[in-house]
Parts: sequence; structure tokens; C-alpha cells
Amino acid sequence: MLTLTWLIHGFLVCFAAAAFAASSDETRLLAYDYRMAGDQTHTRIIIHFDREPEIGWFLLRAPHRLVLDLPESEFSFEEEAIAPRGLVARVRYGRMSPGHSRMIFTVSGPFTVDDLNVLKNENAPGYRIIIDIAAASQEAFEAAMRKRIPALPEDAGIAKAPTQRGSKDGRFTVVIDPGHGGIDGGARGVSGIEEKMITLAFALELRKKLEAMGKYNVALTRETDVFLRLDERVRIARENEADLFISIHADSIRLPNFRGATVYTLSERASDAEAAATAARENLSDEIAGFVAAESDDEVTDILIDLIRRETHAFSIRFARTLLGELSGSVELVGNPLRSAGFIVLRAPDVPSVLLELGYLSNAEDEKLMRDAAWRSEAVDRIIEAINIFAEAGARG
Repeated sequence: MLTLTWLIHGFLVCFAAAAFAASSDETRLLAYDYRMAGDQTHTRIIIHFDREPEIGWFLLRAPHRLVLDLPESEFSFEEEAIAPRGLVARVRYGRMSPGHSRMIFTVSGPFTVDDLNVLKNENAPGYRIIIDIAAASQEAFEAAMRKRIPALPEDAGIAKAPTQRGSKDGRFTVVIDPGHGGIDGGARGVSGIEEKMITLAFALELRKKLEAMGKYNVALTRETDVFLRLDERVRIARENEADLFISIHADSIRLPNFRGATVYTLSERASDAEAAATAARENLSDEIAGFVAAESDDEVTDILIDLIRRETHAFSIRFARTLLGELSGSVELVGNPLRSAGFIVLRAPDVPSVLLELGYLSNAEDEKLMRDAAWRSEAVDRIIEAINIFAEAGARG
């Protein structure tokens, strides 16, 4: 049934393999071609590499997913090639940690993997992975899932070291968290740009300007396109003894005319339905990357910890209000721009924390502004002024 599709592409793959083999990075695999065909009962996936990949794979539920672990790889796929087809509803890929990359295939329902092999190309350089999946009962999926053990190391999604550690020299410490990264691209803009690149560019400029002032210690949770687990971002803030944690994001919504920035703080009960929905999306980051969601920490804390949390929350609210005051007039804000919900990344008990949504990538004007260097510079300046006010007010003492 699928033979004709692969024959049609065969000659193109041969020529592509030769071209890419000459230019591939010596230390990374190159995944240079992706093909998928099938229907709602069977689907075949073929991925071509310049060299032989060592792989591991496993299954996850809710939603049903096939997770394929690879050595660190560069991906050069056409967007049309990874569009939903057959049983596959979505394909994600990206770097997980140094030396490791991952592909995740979200499937429309329960399935089994009938075949998954690495084969050497017969008429061209390189290798290919062939994956055959078939629709199945939930019981069959559960049985197959139990047989597979995740191959990615336990430290995947954990920074090998903070990108820059505060020197503990008495200066005010700011930890900036560029949202998403690696396999978790976040929201996608109307032009196709991914949130992870918007947030990283913004965070790098904010760090550069803060450091130039000479009065702040500044650390980033990530400074490259790499995935970090949510609890790891919190750990970096606490390890740096941060006086302030700012998580940078850019949202997306199905209403293309909706635009503007929002500042979120942590709360057990969301301030409104949209805040709850935003937190739910952001909290899925680990699961999107193929990690099983950790159990929430609902342990009863002692009176001292509870007092620290209350004090930290008050400081977070103070900074959020200061930030909105500085952004107002320079950056478009949503109605009721100060909101709250149960964001995992804001849960450090002793670090004032906010999550800043710069705008909506689903809105053409917001996306245009977020990609504009002049707008970014002005927005960064407004954030720095808010940090100045907050730090000078003695937020931590």
C-alpha cells in the first residue's frame, strides 16, 4: 500500500543524502529527510540520517505518544513533511540536553508499534529509521507501554551548570527564564516563528543591559535552544539565591485580534478562566517533551515556611504591579493585565517570581513587534526600570 510513495521519493532521497553528508556537523547527526504515509489504521514513518543513529524509544499516554530518543541531532525537515497524516496528529523534535535529542509523535488514539528498525541505505549514503504503527485498543497500548523503558538519562532537561552563577557579592540577583526551548517550541506565531526563539532573544538582551549597569548579578536558566524541565528552572533560581525571578513567554490564542502583554503571579486559585488556561498550557511543558508529569507537592509545611511563602508572594505582587506601571504607555497591555494562576515555574517559596507574557504570537501586530529590535529594546528598558525600583525599595530586606 505504501510502496509507491517511497519509490516516488527514492531518487530525491539519494541525491539529498550525498549533498547533506558533505556538509553535516562532525559531532551531530543530521536528520535530513522525513516521510510519512498511511491512513487511520496503519502509518509508516521514514527518517533519513547522514550516519547510523543509536536510538531508544518508549510510549506515553494522555495523549498517546511515541517518543524516539536520539544522539544530538540537527533536524532539516520540510514543514509539509511533518504535517498531520494518517495516525500521526503532531510531530515535535529538538535538543533535550548536550548529546541528546528527541522526536515525539503524538498519535490520534491508542496504537502499537508493529516495527521500528534502523537500516543502512542501499543506494545512497546514510541510514534510515523505519517506523510502522497501527491503531489498537487501549488495552493493547497499555501492554505495549509497560514493555518499554525510557532510554534518555535521568538528568535530561537539567542544566549541567547554571549558565551564570551569582557571585554572592551582595548585589541584587536577577534570574531570567526564557520560556520553553529545545523540543518544546512553545506557541507558534502567524509567520511560523516559535515562542522559544522570541523568549531567548528577549532574555539575552535583558541580561546584556542589566549586566552593563554593573549593579546586578544576572543568570539565565538557558542561553541556547535547549529543553529544561520546569522544576529545574525553579532550582536554578534558588541555587543562585535570586532576589527576583522573571519567566519570559509569548502566548497564543484562537482569537487573532486579541493582543497585549500580561503579568502573572502564583496563586492556588486562578484569577480568571484565561489565566487558568494559560497556566495549564505552560505546565504541560515537561509532558510535551516526553516526561511523565511529577506528582504535585501538596505537603503541609511548617509555620516558618508558610510565613516565607506569604512574604515572597507579597513581594511578587509588588514587583508585578511595578512592572505593569512601567510597561504601561510603552507596551500594549491586555485588559486586567495583572493575573494569577498555579504556574509550576513560579513555585519557589523564597524567590519573588513573575511570568511575563510579552504578547500574543497569534496576533500579527504583536508578533511583528516582538520580532522588532527597537520594540524589544524599549520593552527591556521598561523592565529594567521596574527592577531598579523594586531593588532600591529593599525588596529582600
